[in-house]
Amino acid sequence: MAAILQSFKIMLQRYPVTRGMVSYSLIWPTSSLIQQTFEGRRWPDYDWWRTLRFSLYGGMFVAPTLYSWIKVSSAMWPQTSLQTAIFKTAVEQISYTPAAMTCFYFIMSLLEMKTVGEAAAEVRKKFIPTYKVAMSIWPIVGIINFSVVPEKNRVPFISVCSLMWTCFLAYMKHLEHHHVDEIDGIFASKETKLKS
Repeated sequence: MAAILQSFKIMLQRYPVTRGMVSYSLIWPTSSLIQQTFEGRRWPDYDWWRTLRFSLYGGMFVAPTLYSWIKVSSAMWPQTSLQTAIFKTAVEQISYTPAAMTCFYFIMSLLEMKTVGEAAAEVRKKFIPTYKVAMSIWPIVGIINFSVVPEKNRVPFISVCSLMWTCFLAYMKHLEHHHVDEIDGIFASKETKLKS
């Protein structure tokens, strides 16, 4: 058993994307379970299929795409200055983040056996409220990640930060459409609220 664990450890060190995949395949279902606990579910009542979908999506999609984004951005902007970190974070917020959120709602809906039309409708309904929350959290995390954290530890650092974020995504994923309107109303401007 010790030899198997040692081989696994060596593989994780040699292939950092695998380390991210293992991390995300554990962090994402953990977030789902935390969110389900807040729903009032307990051990016998957890939706284990939902948890499995989060594990598959986190490990098989999020980790490789995030790893690729970090490698590309590090190659394009190798400096670790605060100015570079702010620039990388801004680029991430207008490129990677919207794509990642769109894929989350779309692919998770397909994993729930929804139609393409239903998946697209969920993206349209939930993208903007989720993106507004993301813009208030991820720029700070991104600046820390790109300016302080060494490149080899960036995916694990983001993995830890994403535990709470994924709890929020799990919450948003399972909100009914009328509840999304209520969440979006929190972030609406005063002018928008006065018009409605």
